[in-house]
Formats: sequence, C-alpha cells, structure tokens
Amino acid sequence: METPDHILVVDDDLGLRELLDRYFVGNGYRVTTVANGRQMREVLANHRIDLIVLDLMLPGDDGLTLCRNLRANQSYDIPILMLTARGDEADRIVGLEMGADDYLTKPFAPRELLARIRSVLRRTEMLPRNLAASEKARLFRFGEWKLDTAGRFLVDADGTVVSLSGAEYRLLRVFLDRPQHVLNRDQLLDLTQGREAEVFDRSIDLLVSRLRQRLRDDAREPSYIKTVRSEGYVFAAAVEALPEPS
Repeated sequence: METPDHILVVDDDLGLRELLDRYFVGNGYRVTTVANGRQMREVLANHRIDLIVLDLMLPGDDGLTLCRNLRANQSYDIPILMLTARGDEADRIVGLEMGADDYLTKPFAPRELLARIRSVLRRTEMLPRNLAASEKARLFRFGEWKLDTAGRFLVDADGTVVSLSGAEYRLLRVFLDRPQHVLNRDQLLDLTQGREAEVFDRSIDLLVSRLRQRLRDDAREPSYIKTVRSEGYVFAAAVEALPEPS
C-alpha cells in the first residue's frame, strides 16, 4: 500500500492548524502541525516530509528566514507553499526568490490550498521526466555560461561564480530544458510554480528581469532570453547538456 504524502503545516494560528489538519487528513494525507521554526526543525530532523505549508508571519524566525535557511541546506529539498496575509506583489516575489514553490494569500478556502498542494506535489513528482536531453546532466553550457545543477550556480567564461535564488534557478532550468520554444506566462508559471497566472500577475516578468541581470543580458537587445511580443519569452541560445562524468 502506497504511503500517503506527509504535509507539515507551520503556522502560529492554532485554529487554522486544527482546521487544515482535519481537512488534509480527510483528503488522504498525513499531517503534522507546528507553531514556529524551532518545532519545524524538530519535525524535519525526525520525519520524512513531502511538502511544507509555511506561514510568512511567524514569531521568532519568520517564514522568509525559514524558507531561505531550508533552501541553503541541500539536505532539505522539500517543496514549500507559503501562506501570507500580505497581498503586495513584492512580498510574493521575495517569497519565491527565497525558494518557495508557490504562495497563497490569506484568507483562503481550504479547497484552494489543497488544489495548490496537489499541483506542487504533482509537478515535483514529474520534474525528473521533464529534464532536458539527459537526466544525468550535471552541467548545462550556453553562450559564455555554464550552469552547475548540483550547486545551482552559474559560472562565466572567466570562472566567476554567480549565485541564483531558488526562483531564478527554476526559471532558468525551464528555459534550458526548452530552448528555441516560445513559452507564455501561463506556461512559465505552471512549470516553475505549479499554478496558473492570476489577473495582473507580473511575477514572471519580474523574475525574467532578475534572471537577465544575472546573465548580464541586455533587456533591449538580449542574447539569451528574448521577449516575443504578445506571446511570452524564448530562450534563444543553443544549449548543451553535459552528462556528469562516471
């Protein structure tokens, strides 16, 4: 019998924790709920967790700090869905840059949160089959750059290392896996965050802009990520997947 996915809810609102516990268990998931980062770390040290629902506003270390610390520790490559009472787009972008896989603004319907969780888990399970030419690729080479997929950083022709945020890395991987293919915003959001675009959601445009800065790509005359008017973006450079030496 297949073991159900184990969800960890980190939120200081006891009522919300109890509600989500009942709702997720009723939908076939294992659930653990905690109120802060210290308790979260204790659970992670002793249990296998498949997804974390992480509140942004927490006592002590807030959700952004916890998310950043988890992503800095390569032992915890766990999908994170961030909850925030803030509706400002800048806050959502910061969460995604820290490595969150998706976000949901409070108040929300438990059914919507469950749909987001299922989408993130489905995308996580499918990720290895969506990788480019070789699943064994450790390095991708394009233009003057190499991407190290183990360290999740870029190296330029002079050997300078350029670090990437979690969101930047996921977006670049989507482009490298699909060079010369026009991808619209809906597709990019689905492939990087497991959700559809909302009205006036420009988070992908902001992430593209930040990734261009990492690649030193002139937005007016880009060499790598080109804008296709009224359609989306295309990664225009040739990409070579280099298998890891055996």
